Amino acid sequence: MARLKVGVLISGRGSNLQALIDAAAAPDFPARIALVIANVPGAAGLDRARAAGVPITTIDHRSFGKGPDGKAGFEGALQSALEDAGVGLVCLAGFMRLLSPDFVARWRGRLINIHPSLLPAFKGLDVHRAMIRAGVKIAGCTVHYVSAEMDAGPIIGQAAVPVRPEDTPESLAARILEEEHRLYPECVRRIALGEAAIGADGVVRLSGAASGALLNPPISR
Repeated sequence: MARLKVGVLISGRGSNLQALIDAAAAPDFPARIALVIANVPGAAGLDRARAAGVPITTIDHRSFGKGPDGKAGFEGALQSALEDAGVGLVCLAGFMRLLSPDFVARWRGRLINIHPSLLPAFKGLDVHRAMIRAGVKIAGCTVHYVSAEMDAGPIIGQAAVPVRPEDTPESLAARILEEEHRLYPECVRRIALGEAAIGADGVVRLSGAASGALLNPPISR
């Protein structure tokens, strides 16, 4: 079976990119990373991809200027690079740019993101501090299809961690990040195998031997 070609968009250190690289290194993993694109020149994640022999490119959003025309030019360059690489699935991995509804529509059902909360709770930024302030007892991360509304697309998989009384935003973020590194490759695997599909009601249905909730670790973890 041909492996699904994945494009990964990054802006920074690329720790989730590394998790995808490590997973794709296994010969039985049903996807491979065809291209990594950074919108920030010198992003640390590019070094991770380069070390793994993964093709890389930088498309600096600032070089296209501000306003709608600049955004359209930047996304046009993204589109061309992804198409030229034959990408079938785009993974956002710490990509710090909001994509336009037009770009999202072109990649509907083929564009996913990972967010460090159990969506639909705690959308946006600085979520670890917000969760601690809210007093939640369980936190986690979510992989979802991207929609025009931020952090609101159909949920593919989630992983949970306990929130401890002594947690700081930094310690909670580190614990969630460990689960992100497990969850993202698993969701990519399920998509590549055709085991994750968006139903008519907009809810993702999972099939296959491991159907059901993904990576829901014990509360004692």
